[in-house]
Amino acid sequence: MGTNIITQNTANDIAKFSLIQNRILEIRGKKVMLDYDLSYFYEVETRVLNQSVKRNIRRFSADFMFQLTKEEWENLISQNVISSWGGKRKLPYAFTQSGIAMLSGLLNSDTAIDTNILIMRAFVMMSEYVLNYAELDHKLNSFMLETNIQFSEIYQVLTEFAENRNEQEKPRNMIGFKRNNENK
Repeated sequence: MGTNIITQNTANDIAKFSLIQNRILEIRGKKVMLDYDLSYFYEVETRVLNQSVKRNIRRFSADFMFQLTKEEWENLISQNVISSWGGKRKLPYAFTQSGIAMLSGLLNSDTAIDTNILIMRAFVMMSEYVLNYAELDHKLNSFMLETNIQFSEIYQVLTEFAENRNEQEKPRNMIGFKRNNENK
């Protein structure tokens, strides 16, 4: 994961890449970006983006794009992910990685193409992160299980040793100088 996924290291691309990563949300168990964030990065109006989608709706199945419910939208606002300032007439659309890839065929400006490349790289980087995290989590769980078993075995041996020692102990004779008037 140490490789630099951005090939053109311009300050603008790096800043945009970071902003894109921060706008990828998880909704309904899917990583998505909202229509107005995409329109901001593509430098088109949200209504223009949505009109392009509606004109080509056959390209956007439910696993590519969906509209947020009122509850989902309110939940995002309440989590301060989205500012409640302003207001929207329509609930936003959420685009999955596949939906964003499909958008690339609709928006052909140089900005849209360059932005789409950055967005795809952000999704790939997040997927790699999730895979690396899952692998690390598995290794950690295995280590904890092995360690707990080893400590359990050590504890059991020490407990048995202590019990055997208590059973085997007999009174000892005192060592040292005895006075004549002392009875054994």
